[in-house]
Order: sequence, then structure tokens, then C-alpha cells
Amino acid sequence: MIPKTAILIGATGLTGSCLLNNLLEDNDFTKIIIFSRKTTGIKHPKIEEHIIDLFKIKNYKHLIQGDVAFCCIGTTRSKTPDKEIYTKIDCGIPSDLAIICNENKVDCFLVISSMGAKANSNTFYLKTKGMMERLVLNSGIKNIYVLRPSIIIGNRNEKRFTERFAKILFKCFDFFMVGIFEPYKSIHAKDIAKAMIILSKVDFETSILQSNQIQKLANG
Repeated sequence: MIPKTAILIGATGLTGSCLLNNLLEDNDFTKIIIFSRKTTGIKHPKIEEHIIDLFKIKNYKHLIQGDVAFCCIGTTRSKTPDKEIYTKIDCGIPSDLAIICNENKVDCFLVISSMGAKANSNTFYLKTKGMMERLVLNSGIKNIYVLRPSIIIGNRNEKRFTERFAKILFKCFDFFMVGIFEPYKSIHAKDIAKAMIILSKVDFETSILQSNQIQKLANG
């Protein structure tokens, strides 16, 4: 396989950090260009890290050159209570990146959304994710994969009480989530990262993957 260059945004987050570790171990990717507001703290020959203002990512268009773009960026209302800033992070940055990638002929774009995302949703979070999906899917990139995980589990450095409580509940109910309820099972960040790399190497039959599809792909 021809060596690939990965573009990564959100490398310091839960899923993004898992993805970065996988990319470092994957011989098909020989270069990883990271754009972040803070350093990952990882030094590696594969990594080219740019600490930037992500709201101004269009100013760095000349550096966004590669084969696959992975967008794992996201925030929470507790961290970003201002709705305008929240929208800029969860919708503006991914859509701006997608526009740049299309212009720079990056053929594959993967982004993490959320289960239940819908542009006309009455829920601010789901509406924002839905708006982001629509903009990304209309960017013109050849291969686009939108991942809609259920609640994401894994070890975070930050404390999120509500999310931590929800994880406990989801773990308790996961055993009973079969059939039509299967998409609601919690999913580990490592499995999302694994699925993203698999998707970057194949022509998958759908552009939007629900949580159970992501899990199935990760399980092989």
C-alpha cells in the first residue's frame, strides 16, 4: 500500500488520543499532521504538530495536505456554555476543515458526530451535530464517513460528573440492549478509533454509521 499522510484534529481528546496512538502504530501511515490548540506532548518522527487557533484554521490551508482527514473535535456545554462558541467548535471547525480538504484534494474525511444528530432537532447539541453533518456531507469530498456513536466510554483526564453517571447507567443497561436497542449500547473510544482507521482504507457502503455499525466494524 502507498504510504499515507493523515490530518488529525482533536488529538488531545478521548477518541482523538486513541486514534493518534493507532496511527503511530499503523505502518500504512507514515506522517501525521496534527492541528491543535495545545500540544499532545508526544514526540515522534511521524508527527508534525501545529499549535494554532482552530477558529482560524482557514489561515493554515497551505499546511492541510494529505490523504485522509480525521476530525475528532468536540466540546460540552459545561466546558463551553456560550452557544455561539460551542457552535463554532462543534460545527464551524469540522465544516471549515472539510471545505479546505475538498479544495486541497484530500480524498477521505472522517468525523465524529453523535447518535440522534439532526439539523432540525429541538435539542441544541443534536441540532449542532446535524448542521455539522450536513455541511460536511455537502463539501464535495470523494469519501466521507460520519460516525454517530452512542455514549463514548474510556479514561478521560477531565472530570464530567453527568457523563460519568450516564456511563454507569449505560454499562448496566448494555446487557439488555439487543435488537432495536443495540445502537444505544455504549462504545469505547478505542473501538471508534479502530473503526475510523478501517474506514480510511476501504470503500464502505454508507456514509453515516450508527454506533452498532461502528462497533461491528471494530470487532471485525
